[in-house]
Amino acid sequence: MRLLTMLSVAAVAATIVAADLVAVRDAAQAAPRRSATIAAAGASLSLRAGPTTGHRVVGQVAHGVRVGVLCQVYGQGIAGPVRRSGFWNRLSTGGYLSDGFVQWRPNRVVAWCGGDGRRALGHATTTIMMRRGPGLASAPAGRLLRGTSVGVRCQRWGQRIRGPYGATNSWYLLTNGRYAPAALIRWSPSVPVLPWCGQAPWTAPPGTAAFVLRVAGGARASYRAYRVPASVTIAQAILESGWGRSLLTRRDHNYFGMKCFGAPGGIAVGCRSYATTECGKGRCWRTRASFRAYPSLTGSMVDHGRALRQRPRYRGAFRYTRSPNQFAVAIHRAGYATGPTYSSNLIRIMRSYNLYRFDR
Repeated sequence: MRLLTMLSVAAVAATIVAADLVAVRDAAQAAPRRSATIAAAGASLSLRAGPTTGHRVVGQVAHGVRVGVLCQVYGQGIAGPVRRSGFWNRLSTGGYLSDGFVQWRPNRVVAWCGGDGRRALGHATTTIMMRRGPGLASAPAGRLLRGTSVGVRCQRWGQRIRGPYGATNSWYLLTNGRYAPAALIRWSPSVPVLPWCGQAPWTAPPGTAAFVLRVAGGARASYRAYRVPASVTIAQAILESGWGRSLLTRRDHNYFGMKCFGAPGGIAVGCRSYATTECGKGRCWRTRASFRAYPSLTGSMVDHGRALRQRPRYRGAFRYTRSPNQFAVAIHRAGYATGPTYSSNLIRIMRSYNLYRFDR
């Protein structure tokens, strides 16, 4: 199978039927019977414990078998014999399978999986005026009555709205092309982990050499645009992302641990909470923080270089654009990271993998 790394949510969202919102009882009466059949080109397929080929195998399914689909998640992009897709189906018998290998009749309408792995159903907590964009300043686009079920394609960052369960900047792009504030939608039994609109599918971590090559082009472009040494950028991506294995990198294409601090900025498309470790005053502790979610690797690279160049506290580091080791020490001293060995770790990585060759 061929991996897709730059397939956007907008492209794969076409596999979801865009229907107007209807009440649950009406949907149950009107929904046609749908079937999902495996198209594996004569071979059996591995079912995974999660939505990537990096997750462990939990079973097998044969070509031509009709399967029950419980719900969907957004995961690694796969090119199958039926379609290219970042969606993975959670089967009713257990395990995840890329939608690239599923033939649907007559069409595909699948609910999102909640955080607990079960089908998540969303309903309006009150009557909502839908909008043409993610904010109250956007033109009205019809009413969504209280209790009505909703179909959601993805989420966008927009105007902060307070609802019964708190406040959020997330707005849902509905399957009818209109927007509703996430704060006014209740999910049961749990909230799904939705992609940000325009995000490429998850990536699978490659080997060390392949990872270096994956990020080297963006690192060199960052040097040309912002004068951040390419060797430093690559070493930071290796250290911050764990060679591309971190969930933050695989799902949200954040290679440098860039945080939100209230908003995603001008390049990232949203913010998402992750567990992390912070250090200070001689000790470290586990906590949670809001990190930037990017459309792809390119956005992460550009945002990283721009942040270093534009923030006054890193100004002194740019005296060393041709001296990567000194540049690494300077940004560490300026507060780039709280870990006490951050710059020495960068220098060790640059030396071990001869990343200086990308500075030429």
